[in-house]
Amino acid sequence: MNRLYEWNEAIQKMIDWIEDHVTENPSLLDMSKQIGYSPYYCSTQFHKIAGMTLKSYMAGRRLCLATLDIRDSNERILDIAIRYGFSSQEAFTRAFVTAYGCTPYVFRKNPRPLPLSIKQTVLFPEHYKGKGESTMSRTILTDASIRIEYIPAHKYIGVYDNTSTNYGELWAGHDCDLITGLVESMGHISHPVVTAHTAGWTWKDGKKTYFYGLGVPFEYEGEIPKGFDMREFAASYYLVFSHPPFHYLKDNGEVMSRVESLAWTFDPSTMGYKWNEDVCQDYQRHYPEGLGYQVLRPVAKL
Repeated sequence: MNRLYEWNEAIQKMIDWIEDHVTENPSLLDMSKQIGYSPYYCSTQFHKIAGMTLKSYMAGRRLCLATLDIRDSNERILDIAIRYGFSSQEAFTRAFVTAYGCTPYVFRKNPRPLPLSIKQTVLFPEHYKGKGESTMSRTILTDASIRIEYIPAHKYIGVYDNTSTNYGELWAGHDCDLITGLVESMGHISHPVVTAHTAGWTWKDGKKTYFYGLGVPFEYEGEIPKGFDMREFAASYYLVFSHPPFHYLKDNGEVMSRVESLAWTFDPSTMGYKWNEDVCQDYQRHYPEGLGYQVLRPVAKL
């Protein structure tokens, strides 16, 4: 394993630890003891790889989670503020207004897209393709499988990029934190199948390009964040190429390679279908520990 992988793995451990202890107002020393690295190492490497200080990251996550509780519960604003480490409701309101331009009370009455600070992932899927553990074998991972899934008519709100073909390329030209934060803030209105943080590909003249966002019910008529497009898609069946849950740090590259190799070379006529990508778009679901990895391509009966 190269040095960059080791550093990124250490930072991901820090991020996961923060997420598990965010309501406890954890200190740098607390985390360093649990992770097994010195406070200096934790601080400097986090800033170097994640692009922000640990203090800023923890403050952003506390505000984000508090904001979601404001949106999704009827709990008192004061109780939410105290749980996430704010000294008072006034202090929480000041932070909320500074970040979002409105008060928690106004947001609760009329939720709207906000640039939330979501949990970071410092290892992008494309970074380590083919760089998993050397002991990896078919006794650990499985071959990709295929099944049929029906997705009803829906709308999709997303950032479409005609120059990108994958997740890493998309964020080279767009503000990842801003876009993912806005999508997270709209999770409560997302489609039950095409959920928030779903990505995928569109096809034009035989070329596929990447997008990222969330599906919403077909009747949605609400706000569309700046820089996003909303498109309508008819109901369709999809071929789902998938791999079950796996170890992200060790096996992500191999899993993605197995699924996509099958997805992009498969002949749907062997199952009585043809591709329906001139009407609908392809979707990508990437939730390693819970769902696994899936690529969905729309089809129509021959």
